Amino acid sequence: MDIKKLQATVIDALEDVKAQDIKVYDTVHLTSMFDRLAIASGTSNRQTKALAASVRDKVKEKGGSVVSIEGEDTGEWVLVDLGDMVVHIMQPAIRDYYRLEEIWGDKEVKFGAAKRTAKRTAAADDEQAEAKPARKRSTHIAASQTTLDDDEPKKPARKTAARKTPAAKTPRVPAGKTVKVAATKTAAPRKTAAKTAAKTAAKRPARKTAA
Repeated sequence: MDIKKLQATVIDALEDVKAQDIKVYDTVHLTSMFDRLAIASGTSNRQTKALAASVRDKVKEKGGSVVSIEGEDTGEWVLVDLGDMVVHIMQPAIRDYYRLEEIWGDKEVKFGAAKRTAKRTAAADDEQAEAKPARKRSTHIAASQTTLDDDEPKKPARKTAARKTPAAKTPRVPAGKTVKVAATKTAAPRKTAAKTAAKTAAKRPARKTAA
């Protein structure tokens, strides 16, 4: 297991069981035996044993290995050896007496930075492991969305009705009926000519018949 991921796992395991005054130190420049050292306090024998068990279980769950656990019989000082990291879980009186921080506490690791770095490392590993499947899924999703868009019924565009000028209506004539058409004005001059001819004939003297 990567050392940064390991230290983040140990911190989470200690916090889960309410460990007090957790400290993590970088010991690469001090010894070649391990790279990190963690110190935490438990208020009772029962809590120190529970803290050690939590660290053991969390590390194994994440794929790490536990070399050994020492001091569980008394519970005053429990040491969990994880290979690249050593965890000391101590009761407050024992911790004040031995003062391990003065020996190993030259370079402290901040919790926030340790957790953020571990998360970035884990995320990078996951991306590399799933890079190809992720690309295939994204292409498949894009193709599916395009298909759905094409299959979706499109709303017809609204057409503006053109205003039509009403055409002159031709009356329908029922079968068997005759429609009377109004007389035109040309009939008037004919009547006037007939009256004039009658008047002229009246004025002419009658021809006498020979006896």
